[in-house]
Amino acid sequence: MTDATLEAVEDALGRATDLEDEAAVDLLCAARRDVRALENDASVDEKRRRALENRVQQRLREVSEREAYDTDVGAATKPDEENAP
Repeated sequence: MTDATLEAVEDALGRATDLEDEAAVDLLCAARRDVRALENDASVDEKRRRALENRVQQRLREVSEREAYDTDVGAATKPDEENAP
């Protein structure tokens, strides 16, 4: 994302919900970089920016946890495969 705005970051959050995990992580990481880049921008509402940064972080954790859970479930249901515990 270029010319980052809080609205663009919010849009990325919304789009990430419709993406596969890997694509969602890529989009959310870009959104996190953008929202952090706005930290010293005096024209940005800092309270809103921080809240949005927290939402991006939370969403990244959710996707990462879901990825980890899906991997563990796959290993448990297919113990003969190399990703089995």
